[in-house]
Amino acid sequence: MSNGFVVATDPARPPVGLERAVYAIGNFDGVHLGHQAVIARSLALARERGAPSAVLTFEPHPADYFADRPVAFRLTPAKVKARLCQTLGLSGIVYLPFNGALASLTAEEFVAKVLVKRLSAGAVVVGWDFHFGKARSGTPAFLAEAGARHGFAVEIVAKVEDGAGEQARVVSSTAIRRALERGDVEVAARGLGRHYAVSGAVIAGQRLGRTLGVPTANIALAPTTRLAHGVYAVKAHIDGKTSAGVASFGVRPTVDNGPPLLEVHLLDFHGDLYGREMEVEFVQRIRDERKFDSLALLTEEMERDKERARAILAKAT
Repeated sequence: MSNGFVVATDPARPPVGLERAVYAIGNFDGVHLGHQAVIARSLALARERGAPSAVLTFEPHPADYFADRPVAFRLTPAKVKARLCQTLGLSGIVYLPFNGALASLTAEEFVAKVLVKRLSAGAVVVGWDFHFGKARSGTPAFLAEAGARHGFAVEIVAKVEDGAGEQARVVSSTAIRRALERGDVEVAARGLGRHYAVSGAVIAGQRLGRTLGVPTANIALAPTTRLAHGVYAVKAHIDGKTSAGVASFGVRPTVDNGPPLLEVHLLDFHGDLYGREMEVEFVQRIRDERKFDSLALLTEEMERDKERARAILAKAT
């Protein structure tokens, strides 16, 4: 990271630049609107105290640790999480390895050994549903009491909801994942405060799209990605430039029923993208993935998909 943003992993003492920092604590997968409320309060408190501000988070995701393999459908991998935190104005991010040693700490031990001894936290901000320590025994109320004993301030941020009245739903990483699993990227975007996005290096494929007149840039996503298979209107970012596109995520039932692959066709683009890093924002779902009786019928539908994507993206902000 640049511009003075501090990234520290498993520090034994307060990282340089984060002395007596105000820490927002949590997994922050997605850095969604609920997380942003916690971060916003930590930034405000840091300004009041003339202190740096940082996120304290955990890698790998606790679900992966307890399963002993990758299982979590990650909304924001570690590097993306750090970038978003920097964009929001934080001074840094601290990663704690989520391992047996950390999982075995009681709530009191986490406070004394991590927050006080290793980080010398000046203040801590958490969400209303934050739990920590062995068997998730630590609650926000316990943290507030422990902070009073150990000499650091604690603030608890109320829940953030999407919608109003009877339609209101608490914004959470779980709710956003469920929206993505059914292909509702617009609901996911409301919770995230931005479009759901993935990134990766463009890899070589079968070049079938090129022969069909719809060349694609292919990206292999993490096996734990559970975005609903289908066709989406997207925006793609390469080297600081944005292009409109249409993307298919799935197993290509008309062709080979292979492993899930993201195939992105950039509208009105010509050039070689192999090996380049691409970020893809999902704006709206166009249709389900389905098997066609012939490649000719698939090609006809792909042309319609392109026009649908153009219309959607022309209206998108």
